[in-house]
Amino acid sequence: MPGITREEVAHLARLSRLELQAEELDHFAEQLDVIIGAVARVSEVAGQDVPPTSHPLPLTNVMRADEVRPSLTPEQALSGAPASEEQRFRVPQILGED
Repeated sequence: MPGITREEVAHLARLSRLELQAEELDHFAEQLDVIIGAVARVSEVAGQDVPPTSHPLPLTNVMRADEVRPSLTPEQALSGAPASEEQRFRVPQILGED
C-alpha cells in the first residue's frame, strides 16, 4: 500500500480548516502513514470468525423515561449571560457564516 502523500495531508488540512507549514505536512504524512499501517496490521489479524467491535466489552445505554421537572425559566437561565437574544445566549460569530 503506498504511503500517504504530503498533498493528501494538505488536502485533509484544507478540509479541516487547518493551516499547516511545509515541514508539518511532511511530519504528519509520516505519522499518518504509521497509523494507517497499524490499522492495516489489525485488519490482517482479524479473521472471519472475529466480529467487528468498537469496544472490547459489551456496552448498553441505560435510558430513562423523559419527565417534566421543575427547572429554570428562560429569564432565570439567561439572567447571568452577558448578552441574550430571543431567549437564547448571544455569542460572537466565529465562522463568518450567516
